[in-house]
Amino acid sequence: MMAEALQRENPSGFEGSVAGLPLTDVIQLKGQNRFSGCIAVEYRERQGMIFFRDGDIIHAEQGKLMGEMALYEIIRWPGGRFNIQPKVTTTSRTIQQSISFLLLEAHRLMDEEQAAVRADEGTRREEAAAPAAVQNRMSAVAERIVRIAGVSYAVLMKKDGTPLEDDSFEAEVLSAKGMSLAGIGSRLGELFGLDEVKSAAVHARGKQILLFEAKNHYVSIAVRGDSSLAHVENEIRSTFAGRK
Repeated sequence: MMAEALQRENPSGFEGSVAGLPLTDVIQLKGQNRFSGCIAVEYRERQGMIFFRDGDIIHAEQGKLMGEMALYEIIRWPGGRFNIQPKVTTTSRTIQQSISFLLLEAHRLMDEEQAAVRADEGTRREEAAAPAAVQNRMSAVAERIVRIAGVSYAVLMKKDGTPLEDDSFEAEVLSAKGMSLAGIGSRLGELFGLDEVKSAAVHARGKQILLFEAKNHYVSIAVRGDSSLAHVENEIRSTFAGRK
């Protein structure tokens, strides 16, 4: 029925550009004129039909969509062509709401869609900028370490636990964990009569921490729970040994 209506010649109708004359204006005008018939709309390869009876929209079709959802889909098209078909009618009644309600709802849905697109674009920009922001506030040592697969964060800190060149919350938390691990390592070293512990590691469910002693500093490293702690440790040692 849709294709036939679009192809049927209608001497009393007219064709217009949806981009030049908003389809919503035509819909309002037909409502005021108590129009009965159909507005057939084409946009690229898509076709839609909006049926009126005595100025009320009673039915709409667009592809597999029917009723209000079909109408909203047609209205949201950014352009196209429409053709007024006063002799094309339907017995279907899938829409009960007034034209004012339908147009307001269509605009509300379009506003929500545009807001969601803007929010998604903003999120992507923030995510794209995040790695650079993290690297800018990290020390050079930490920057090299976080490039290693399996490492989620790293912080270079003084022996008293103060993070260097990184004032982020992540650095503060990781420094505190590193200092706790350093304290445990020192106590174990004393218990077993060992020299000062140069490195330590702890593995828990979903969390792993590596700690390295480097001259007057510590390096505390967060490793993803699904990564091999031994592999990450070897990669770190290789990186700073100059072999990679």
